[in-house]
Amino acid sequence: MGALALTRTQLNRATLARQMLLEREPVGATTAVERLAGMQAQEPRHPFTGLWTRCEDFEREQLLRALRERRVVRATLMRSTLHLMSAADYAALRMALQPSMSVALRVLGARSTGLDLDAVLPAARELLHDNPLPFDDIRKHLQERFPDVDDRALGYAVRTLVPLVMVPGEGERWGFARVASFALADEFLDEPLAEEGTEALVERYLAAFGPASAKDVQTWSGVGGMKTVLDGMRERLEVLTEEGSRRELFDLPGAPRPDPDVPAPPRFLPEFDNLVLAYDDRTRVIADEHRPLVTTKNLRVKATFLVDGVVAGTYSVAMKRRVATVSLQPFGSLAKRARAALEREGEALARFAEPEARSYAVTAG
Repeated sequence: MGALALTRTQLNRATLARQMLLEREPVGATTAVERLAGMQAQEPRHPFTGLWTRCEDFEREQLLRALRERRVVRATLMRSTLHLMSAADYAALRMALQPSMSVALRVLGARSTGLDLDAVLPAARELLHDNPLPFDDIRKHLQERFPDVDDRALGYAVRTLVPLVMVPGEGERWGFARVASFALADEFLDEPLAEEGTEALVERYLAAFGPASAKDVQTWSGVGGMKTVLDGMRERLEVLTEEGSRRELFDLPGAPRPDPDVPAPPRFLPEFDNLVLAYDDRTRVIADEHRPLVTTKNLRVKATFLVDGVVAGTYSVAMKRRVATVSLQPFGSLAKRARAALEREGEALARFAEPEARSYAVTAG
């Protein structure tokens, strides 16, 4: 008997269930971040919207408290970009991501001339021992010690090759100062990092995004060689296919795959949300022709909204004269019922994002 073939709608509903987008779930911030296998956090405010749209009765203080108590950390992780991750997952998975971060050093090109990692990395750890610093200061101190090396190369090497976490600030609306300090991860968390966790990384991904292909895992993590890793895990995974495709998909046995007829309510996702970034083939959540409308030329990923579980447009939130407005830019015409549901959800989002506003509005372009 061949592998079970799933329709695109079945894949969509499986993803939405694991991403907590079929219904808001009664979980805390730390649990939610773990279930999502981390959250993109290029800018610190985005995960707050991402948790609001997924968690029942979410309040900003829940995530702020988790950051202050070091149960959730913000650090350079998947694809060498800033993410939130639970402290437990960071300790277990950070070193599994190291190969992709090491490869990222290639972007330095000629600027890496004279960069001796065997000297620079221990010097960076010595500098940061019990002494968190902003990156401008890290670069400054290292260049004083290595004057013939490009300061940006020094900083980038430390950012990608030394496990660091950002230190949250006190009283910051979104948890972090504009110029935040970085600390050695093992000191900040007061525990060593696991040396090898590639299979655990794959399992965490599949729990949050499966069923998925090796290329999907690779796109999300930035780590190469995932076909070999998944082949080694084949006996304890479920192997599936997508209807009309020859791609192999892998999943955890017993992972949720709801009926495709389960309703998917409208949802607002923040900029850079991993739902629209975590696959090589993203057609389960966004049509190929709409992808260029979401990612800008300078590689920003716009905030999006879902209709029936699929990205149906982008949006922005702005406050002017104490009126908070959610502006929708749909990709096409919206059915009357969908628009009404988006307006209700959009007003709730505006109240969360701009609690100081006197009134709220939702407009559609």
